[in-house]
Amino acid sequence: MSASGKRLPDAVLFCCNFNQVRSPMAEALLKRFVGDRIFVDSCGLRRAAFDPDEDEIEADPLAAEVMAEMGVDLSRHRCKTFDDLEDDSFDLVISLTPEAQHSAVELSRGRAAEIEYWPTLDPTLTEGSREHRLEAYRQVRDSLAARIAERFRR
Repeated sequence: MSASGKRLPDAVLFCCNFNQVRSPMAEALLKRFVGDRIFVDSCGLRRAAFDPDEDEIEADPLAAEVMAEMGVDLSRHRCKTFDDLEDDSFDLVISLTPEAQHSAVELSRGRAAEIEYWPTLDPTLTEGSREHRLEAYRQVRDSLAARIAERFRR
């Protein structure tokens, strides 16, 4: 049981819009928190519109930078969609955006998966200096870390 009184799941999926910022951060944070006791993955609704010749989109550079500040490496993260998942048998799906919530519900339809919605600010919408934008990413990182610690604490 976790501190929230819920049984710890065996497999967790975090989902957001593009799988470049929020869901990779959450995936990496939960992996750091629980190690390999829980299978953790992440995905997005769609691929970001980047160079069509580039077939492997990575995590957002600012997300990677703020995660590196706490010793978490996102350099191996490759963005994927729901269709790219090798396995869809998650017992907990956590959506971080309203748009992803619908797909989370669809993914779990007919399954015993639990769905949670954690509204999470999109730091890519922050304007201003580089430091101001980094601070928005740090706030997202820290709020996800706190939520994960609360939800998955034993």
